[in-house]
Amino acid sequence: MSGSVIQEKVAKLLSRQNGKPVLRPIKPLALKNEVASRSLRKGEATCVTEMSLLMACWKQNDFNNSVCSKEVSAFYTCVEKAQIKAKGKQGTQGRLLPKEANILLKRFPNLSSEI
Repeated sequence: MSGSVIQEKVAKLLSRQNGKPVLRPIKPLALKNEVASRSLRKGEATCVTEMSLLMACWKQNDFNNSVCSKEVSAFYTCVEKAQIKAKGKQGTQGRLLPKEANILLKRFPNLSSEI
């Protein structure tokens, strides 16, 4: 939907042509000129199963790396794959950081009037 269609629908819902307005806004229907500065969520843990298998092997074999070489190599390959995947996802994936959004909103403030 384009912005004008939405504005028409909101104006229709707010009009008093059919008696009482359907919507009664408590606050003005305008966006704020700032965004809450929240930190980005961290990704989920990777290679947990490989790590738990490695630790179980160590526990069974008195922390001997030579016996658990297969589990160690599986864990390291998983970590390398996760690091490569994380490097590919670096950045905000097309989203602005709150600080950047605030700078742009200060430069281009919203209209203070309602729709």
